[in-house]
Amino acid sequence: MANTHSHDEAGHGSVKSYAIGFILSVILTLIPFGLVMYPSLPKDVTLWIVLAFAVIQVIVHLVYFLHLDRSAAQRNNVVAFIFAALVIVLLVGLSLWIMFSIHTVMMAK
Repeated sequence: MANTHSHDEAGHGSVKSYAIGFILSVILTLIPFGLVMYPSLPKDVTLWIVLAFAVIQVIVHLVYFLHLDRSAAQRNNVVAFIFAALVIVLLVGLSLWIMFSIHTVMMAK
């Protein structure tokens, strides 16, 4: 007998799931855009709101479009994503720390 592969456990999204993700993405884009185009809050508050909405939008994209969740089928993908995110955070964070340290030492002389 031929081996047939089932994609049922892959967790593909439905039209409803994609529509929810799209609507959330539009809302999470329009609110920060409105705050920047029509400033009514202090700049530092606006910056924190924009950053928070960006993080929320990344999570929405991961869940609704890339279908990353806590299911057993997606466990390896989630671990790989978290590892890649950790490497990027360390790479960028440590690079900024090195550049700041070099700048501080150079300006002290």
